[in-house]
Amino acid sequence: MTQTDRLSSPRDATDPIRLPPRATSLFVNGHVPRRRGLLILLSLLGGFLLTVVWSAEFVDQTIGDNVADTLLGHDARETPLTGVVAGVVFAFVSGIAGTFTACNIAAFGAIAPLAGSSGGRLGRFLAPLRPLGWMAVGMVAVSAVYGAIVGLVGTSMPQFSTAQNTPGSLSPRSIQSMVVFGLIGLIMVYLGLAALKVVPDPFARISRRHPNAPLVFMGALVAGFLIGRPYPLFRQMFRDAAESGNPLYGAAAFTLQSIGNVVIMAVLFLLLAWFAGSRLQAWFAARPARLAAITGAAFLVAGAFTFLYWDVRLLARREIIPWYPIAPWA
Repeated sequence: MTQTDRLSSPRDATDPIRLPPRATSLFVNGHVPRRRGLLILLSLLGGFLLTVVWSAEFVDQTIGDNVADTLLGHDARETPLTGVVAGVVFAFVSGIAGTFTACNIAAFGAIAPLAGSSGGRLGRFLAPLRPLGWMAVGMVAVSAVYGAIVGLVGTSMPQFSTAQNTPGSLSPRSIQSMVVFGLIGLIMVYLGLAALKVVPDPFARISRRHPNAPLVFMGALVAGFLIGRPYPLFRQMFRDAAESGNPLYGAAAFTLQSIGNVVIMAVLFLLLAWFAGSRLQAWFAARPARLAAITGAAFLVAGAFTFLYWDVRLLARREIIPWYPIAPWA
């Protein structure tokens, strides 16, 4: 074959090097950012550094308790819940008070690129309602089912335990938190690696028929935070729902708690679409690998933080492992 023949030969459509990048799901657009290895390393390092400086006491007490006290008009921790209405209101308010946890911020960071859309400002504002709606499907499903279970058998669940944490041992609540958040953290790390095309996309097959499946799963993952969360105001709601013995009340309270937990982040998400949606879309369109980089980094930072914070740093705080670096204020 002459050089002319080789140049005029048709391209082999099965050659993976010559095929254009193809999106397999909402979180995997098929592009690979440059210096992918460095991006992964820096993202995991960022998640680790967050565990060093993160202060749960500041987030739960200084921010969470003050927000709840202000919205309820009384001391949220000290005032007992009397009746279904008070419990439902408390569930929603305590969800809002617990908004700014690292898990919520990371989850919305992963879907932030979906805020980009074309059209006028109204269109850019309304477009994100669709992914938020699909996320809500997963959130409500998990929250309602778990709340109903709590209403039926909650008094015998680990989260109901009031056992104090002592050095060298783990309370039942801590064990449940470690299992749930450890699993969520590993799932997020995998999703981050999939977004960067290091591992197969777990949503590739189902997304062909149900393109919004990743958003439903993300909503379920966010609601899964409730299953392991040791936040004091959440435990107060959990014990009230468990002692009620009413699965409908449990389902309603947990659903409202989960919705309240993300309502502020959802508003910020909509505002991002309103003010910067078109610019985001143009920025991502200019270099699609940026979308993969941001999505992958968000998942990796969140996953590394969640796993290390709840499965490694916790062991150090209970003096089960000898040491873990923790900032003085944390």
